[in-house]
Amino acid sequence: MSGRARLALCAMAATLCAGCALLPLVDPVTWLFQAALLLALVTGVGALGRRLPLARPLTVGAQALAAVLLLTAVFARDHAVAGLLPGPDAVAALADLVRNGVGDVGRYAIPAPVTPGIRLLLVSGVLLIGLVVDALAVTYRSAAPAGLPLLALYSVAAGLSQSGAGWLWFVVGAAGYLLLLLAEGRDRLSQWGRVFGGGPVTGRPGAARRDGLPLPRGRRIGALALGLALLVPAVLPSLGSGLLGPTAAGAGPGAGGGTISAVNPLVSLQDSLNQPEDREVLNYRTTATDTREMYLRIVALDQFDGTAWKPSERTVTDVPTELPRPPGLSSDVSVTRVNTSLSTAQWYAQNWLPLPYPAARVDLPGRWRFEPEGRTLVGDRGQNTHGLQYQVESLQVRPTARQLASAPPPPAALRREYTRVPESLPPIVGTTARQVTRGAGTAYDKAVKLQDWFALYGGFSYNTEVRAGSGTEAIARFLKDKEGFCVHFSFTMAAMARTLGIPARVAVGFTPGTRQPDGTTSVSLKDAHAWPELYFQGVGWTRFEPTPSRGSVPDYAYPDASRTPAPGGPEHAPAPSAVPPTGPSAPPTCGPGERRTGAGPDCAATPSAPTAGPPGGGPAIGTLALLALAALLIVALPAVPLVWRARARTRRLAAPPGGDAAASALAAWQELLDTGWDFGILPDESLTPRTAAARIVRIGELPPDAAAAAQRVATAVEQVLYAPQPVPTDGLAADVRLVHAGLRDGAPRALRIRARLAPRSAARLRWCWAARWSALRRRCRSSRPATAARRAARALRTAGWRRDERA
Repeated sequence: MSGRARLALCAMAATLCAGCALLPLVDPVTWLFQAALLLALVTGVGALGRRLPLARPLTVGAQALAAVLLLTAVFARDHAVAGLLPGPDAVAALADLVRNGVGDVGRYAIPAPVTPGIRLLLVSGVLLIGLVVDALAVTYRSAAPAGLPLLALYSVAAGLSQSGAGWLWFVVGAAGYLLLLLAEGRDRLSQWGRVFGGGPVTGRPGAARRDGLPLPRGRRIGALALGLALLVPAVLPSLGSGLLGPTAAGAGPGAGGGTISAVNPLVSLQDSLNQPEDREVLNYRTTATDTREMYLRIVALDQFDGTAWKPSERTVTDVPTELPRPPGLSSDVSVTRVNTSLSTAQWYAQNWLPLPYPAARVDLPGRWRFEPEGRTLVGDRGQNTHGLQYQVESLQVRPTARQLASAPPPPAALRREYTRVPESLPPIVGTTARQVTRGAGTAYDKAVKLQDWFALYGGFSYNTEVRAGSGTEAIARFLKDKEGFCVHFSFTMAAMARTLGIPARVAVGFTPGTRQPDGTTSVSLKDAHAWPELYFQGVGWTRFEPTPSRGSVPDYAYPDASRTPAPGGPEHAPAPSAVPPTGPSAPPTCGPGERRTGAGPDCAATPSAPTAGPPGGGPAIGTLALLALAALLIVALPAVPLVWRARARTRRLAAPPGGDAAASALAAWQELLDTGWDFGILPDESLTPRTAAARIVRIGELPPDAAAAAQRVATAVEQVLYAPQPVPTDGLAADVRLVHAGLRDGAPRALRIRARLAPRSAARLRWCWAARWSALRRRCRSSRPATAARRAARALRTAGWRRDERA
């Protein structure tokens, strides 16, 4: 392979290594394989242009043209001329995909689904960076500056990711860049000869000064680029941090009008709950005697498109002195006015204002706009909650269960808007909702049954480590796995309520927080929460709490003692405490080292005592290097059995060289035994092939076709072992694959995963390594020079053996 071809491959590898930093942003990661294929084709066009040879600008232009044609063929084939050439329709289709991709980036939480628009952005971005790196490093023979576009790719990933791109991906990208520098250095030295002490070299005059010292210059630029890669992500703000972070969509300019657009308010909710160090978001002092109902609501998500809940685009107005009365609230419902003074932290800067619901009057400084439908306040022209102090007069609405059960039907327009579900919603959502609420006569009874099913007797567990997920199958997957956090519970209950004809939406904000000794209440990141709101005429939007061990169930949502419990449910629900909590306390469900957070029964890890660390507060470089190496080993080592098993299967089932029928039959038999071993059927060397095959058929419960295939392989082996003239048997590889398919289809899911990822027959690899290690030790011992004493001892032992033999 020529030096330029090797350099082109290294440039492509460096681009893909840097592109790996984008992997945590989306799921699945199949887009990277598509990007690698297209990048290989563009690299091939560049290699062909340099071989002709074309002028450097023409080579780069040919590569750019190839990239455009490939993107058109992959993403806009139906609109292109002859499926390849980008005409006006194809350009418009690609532009639409780009717009949709940009919108999807702002809509979805990380990891986002790979929609067509996001796939186009990712693939075209990697392709563009790869083209620039190839042009700089190979066409123009300057690999060191090629680190800048690689740095740009890594920085984009680090900026979009809420936790940074990760040290592992930085190590991978840096390794690719250093490999590129090394390849360029070797290519230069192969042309000009190695330089020793600045002496003369062959070639044109002055070569030692201009071209004979590529490595020191490359190392300096490489070190600068790697240093920038470390510093730039730390300086850049985290993009797309969502509603609870410092960036969120706000209102447009202007007075008395304008709109607010849909944002992704759940991007950082899970990260807030999983923060290793809790931070106070705000604190408040209130006249309410019971703070269990002091949920601080930020925004309502009322639009459900099957892939995500989000707020609709609404018209905003100036904040009125007295906010309008909540829709649907009648004078028959008990209402208490509560005054609350709130103060946000200096670091907490986002555009949506946390408010008790429903707020009746808000007194605050700055430029704020009011959205009447969701009763939310949003900052205008950069206004945010940074260090804000404001006062809110709100209503504590206390309906009774009887009032909710006797609520009349909601208005037709409201019912039509808030019960809309997409056609792509999995049928299991509506089916499960109807099963859970079977026997419920009113919308209120159905709502309580849904809440109790999630929170009490449905078998669900609270886990903030579960990925939020997206797409129409996310709710179905949650109903199957029964594990998640508040996003899963609120989203699913709201969707199920809509299938039952109950108007529903999702609210995002904070639980009431933790009471402090000075009478204030502190709200922290771990109090971030989402809950469903259901509409009842005469009461309005009403909160329910389906998330187990989070928040507090409102008094009106407890099932009545006289009501017949649902199947599998508790006979009597626990009565709510009449005394508000005054501080964190350990509930019975909290484990060791955990404490209660907020007013509800929330468990969180108790902060540990600070430990000594390096002066800068971060880990040492040596520690980071060891962690990176350990992470690499953790990722690579578990894949060794899987890779070895796949290679062994391919080697055994391939046609042997020379058409050796005996070797082919023995290899197929060995693969059959190991396949059974992978599925838990240990090989027994004492059995004949026919008996061993019958044992695999019996234990594995193989269907008739797979059982016949196993017997054919056993018969072929017996022919090889015992027949004077074995008859060659064809199709043994297909028979082994048929047996493998039968074992796989009949095995439970856990056994299938074990056989695929951790095959038991990989023990042969361990035995092989042990045998090689023993042989190596024997060779090392035999190669050491024997001393006179050892030679004498050996001679005495030999003489003794000979005497014993003569005797």
